[in-house]
Amino acid sequence: MRKLKNEELNRPDLDQFKESEKTPIVLVLDNVRSMHNVGSAFRTADAFAIESIALCGITAQPPHREIHKTALGATDSVEWKHYETTLEACKTLRSQGYTLMAIEQVDDSISLERFEPTNDQKLAIIFGNEVFGVEEEVVAFADGSIEIPQFGTKHSLNISVSIGVVLWDLVSKMRFG
Repeated sequence: MRKLKNEELNRPDLDQFKESEKTPIVLVLDNVRSMHNVGSAFRTADAFAIESIALCGITAQPPHREIHKTALGATDSVEWKHYETTLEACKTLRSQGYTLMAIEQVDDSISLERFEPTNDQKLAIIFGNEVFGVEEEVVAFADGSIEIPQFGTKHSLNISVSIGVVLWDLVSKMRFG
C-alpha cells in the first residue's frame, strides 16, 4: 500500500468542477462566528460537490485570509451568497423548492440515520451559531430538524464536524442509496 499522489486522484480542475453536476444541497450558515468554521464549510462543500452555501447574518464572507486558511481555495469552487438574515435565506430557498432542515436538538427531531431524502429532493441544511445553535424563529420556520446521535457527555459537536458528518450521510444516501 502507498499514498496516492495528487495527480493520481483524478480530481477535476476548477472549470470542470464548476460545470459538474452538484448534489442538490445548500448549506445555510446561521450567524457562524468562526471564520475557520466558515472555511471548513467551504472545503467540505467542495469535497461533496454541494450546490452552494448561504452565509447569513454575521457569518463572514470571502475573501478573507482567516477563511482561506481552512478553505484552501474552495471559496473559488463553491457558489455562495450572503443574506442579511437566516430567515430571509430560508424564505428564498423554500420559494425555490428546497426542503428546509435544521441541524438541531428539538423535541421532534429526526435522528440522522433515520432521515431519508428522496432522489429528487432539494435540501437546505441549516447549521447554527457555535454557542446558540439555530435561531428559534428559523427552527420554527423549517420543515423539520435532524439530530446527530451522540453518546458522550457533551451536548454538541463543533459545527465543522457536524457539517462533515451530516453531508457525508446525506450525500451517501442521495448518490449511492
